[in-house]
Amino acid sequence: MRFNGSATYVATDDLNLAVNAAITLERPLLVKGEPGTGKTKLAEEVAAALGLPLLEWHIKSTTKAQQGLYEYDAVSRLRDSQLGDPRVHDIANYILKGMLWQAFTAETPVVLLIDEVDKADIEFPNDLLRELDRMEFYVYETRELVKAKHRPIVFITSNNEKELPDAFLRRCFFHYIRFPDKETMERIVEVHFPAIKKMLLREALEAFFEVREVPGLKKKPSTSELLDWLKLLLAEDIPPEALRTKDRKSIVPPLHGALLKNEQDVHLFERLVFMARQNR
Repeated sequence: MRFNGSATYVATDDLNLAVNAAITLERPLLVKGEPGTGKTKLAEEVAAALGLPLLEWHIKSTTKAQQGLYEYDAVSRLRDSQLGDPRVHDIANYILKGMLWQAFTAETPVVLLIDEVDKADIEFPNDLLRELDRMEFYVYETRELVKAKHRPIVFITSNNEKELPDAFLRRCFFHYIRFPDKETMERIVEVHFPAIKKMLLREALEAFFEVREVPGLKKKPSTSELLDWLKLLLAEDIPPEALRTKDRKSIVPPLHGALLKNEQDVHLFERLVFMARQNR
């Protein structure tokens, strides 16, 4: 199985290489990068390109590693016992299978996405080491050993909110998705908006990258926010001229709320625009 990109996802050569290296090594692919650079989308596209099912485990701050294996629903069993339900005699009826269990027991290989692993507490990655290494785990309630029928292709994403343990990193193949340059970004946009006019695209990209380069921004606009902005520009039929000026820094881009997502950045940008106008 090899991934060579897809018609709906622009993957650089080094990203394709990383995906295929992880598949060959049979190790999880740990993908880092700015939010909105397509880390989650990558797993979806690989699954679609290889014709494999996709299982998604989206991590929250309260997520525990055990939930990826299974959970024992003792509350439901207690309730059923009070109601005289005969199901209570088989504890297996109250074992809830997690995403790792589903991936291990699938009849065909699957792509397993463990999304935003850095949201959980620091012990979360370490608690999965044994299962990801050996592709098996033990269910104590039913005295059952669950072994993987097929090794899943595992994608793990991180937004770098916290450092991951060294022991966990050693077991992964790592790739950092760099923010796209203008040429790559143009290819990405054309995948989503194939009919966009070249003039509008050029002016929009110039404005977008200049916004990203404003010093002191708390959150730089991402690829996904550029796509949202372009969608609005097209929907409102904003002409390229509205984005163009001799001194681009002296105007606030139309519909800038799609690019700047907090009041500090909006105020900073407006101050810089005001200062640029004063200096003209």
